[in-house]
Amino acid sequence: MDFFSSMRVSASGLEAQTKRMNTVSSNIANAETTQTAEGGPYKRKDPVFTATTDRESFGEILQNKLDEEIQGVVVEDIVKDERPPRMVYNPSHPQANEEGYVAMPNINPVEEMANMISAQRSYEANVTAMNAAKAMAQKALEIGK
Repeated sequence: MDFFSSMRVSASGLEAQTKRMNTVSSNIANAETTQTAEGGPYKRKDPVFTATTDRESFGEILQNKLDEEIQGVVVEDIVKDERPPRMVYNPSHPQANEEGYVAMPNINPVEEMANMISAQRSYEANVTAMNAAKAMAQKALEIGK
């Protein structure tokens, strides 16, 4: 794997984890949203990651077999969680039904924070990989002096 391929793979990971952190942030921010524009409570969202080949040009495709398995990641879609909402008894709430229950988003803050920490660690790992590739390239340039 060459320098630019390693940077592109790490950059794709950074972009994917950024979208994941934004999605988790949106979930946490809307954990108490009982009414959306579509109607009903906010539905939790999850990003769907897909592996993609790293090669960009025709020359890179023909280069050699060693780089054939190099893959980056992209966020293919952001899907809504179809689990039913939590029903919370609160008869004074303006969105309460005739029995006094309010449909709340089915968002678990502990699960969302675990997802956020995981995304953060993955982001940090990609930054570390980029820094390592950069340091190796700098050392290689120093050898030629």
